[in-house]
Amino acid sequence: MKKTFYSNGKLLLTGEYVVLDGAIALAIPTKYGQSLEVSTSEKEGIHWKSFDEKETVWFEEVFSLKDLKALNPENTFSITLSKILREAKNLNPAFLNKPKGLTVSTKLDFPRDWGLGTSSTLINNIAQWAKVDAFELLKTSFGGSGYDIAIAKSSAPILYELKDKIPEFKKAHLSWDFTDRLFFVHLNQKQDSKEGILRYRNTSVDQKSIQRISDISNKLLLCYSLSDFEKLMNAHEEIISKIIKLPTIKEQLFRDYPHTIKSLGAWGGDFVLVTGDNTDMDYFRKKGFESIVPFEEMLL
Repeated sequence: MKKTFYSNGKLLLTGEYVVLDGAIALAIPTKYGQSLEVSTSEKEGIHWKSFDEKETVWFEEVFSLKDLKALNPENTFSITLSKILREAKNLNPAFLNKPKGLTVSTKLDFPRDWGLGTSSTLINNIAQWAKVDAFELLKTSFGGSGYDIAIAKSSAPILYELKDKIPEFKKAHLSWDFTDRLFFVHLNQKQDSKEGILRYRNTSVDQKSIQRISDISNKLLLCYSLSDFEKLMNAHEEIISKIIKLPTIKEQLFRDYPHTIKSLGAWGGDFVLVTGDNTDMDYFRKKGFESIVPFEEMLL
């Protein structure tokens, strides 16, 4: 018996942080994601291997099928994964009841430090395997808004909203004819989204700011020129900057760049969305930022 599951990676274009408090967010699925393959084995326990985009093993562990605990829990990820598996079993007691042994392998399509959803794609894959609700599994393990779970299952961009803490989302059509002027630039560091959320929770956010972000998310779907797109993204940066009391990435690192730069997800790491053309991207390369992905090469 062999089963394979796959989930899409994600990028949050608008609504970072405030999506937790009900703001409407615009998110896109990426061409990069993560697969999970399960097969039966004669060896007792769950023999787990995780591969990166270069086919290199970055994590290896054996879990007991009896209590789903790691046999060598020195690695913090072993403890995290054990918790996810146990929470999945709590949601579906029939999960992992029959086999003597299993071989499990996960494979990323993207570098681990890209921030495209190493955790969310794993949660969604395990939820498919365990036949449980991925949003519930996220809630009991990692926490978060859940937009990344919605995107893991979506073949198109979505507008995502938490209404009374219940996820609501619908497919969104991006009628942008200027995507050749949009690029994702990686900031050469991985940002801890949990830390970012904790910092956000220590700030106060008013309903007016949440509504303004929701308006921007909706207006982007009716955006037909690059200049209007840039105005909306610049306004978004200023609103979030005031809420979390941090300068924008452009102010911090790229003050002399002539076009728009928009943070994505937790500020300070992972990708930023920038406007410009291929020649403009030399600005970032000269500063040592080599991982630059055109919008069309990122969007699923």
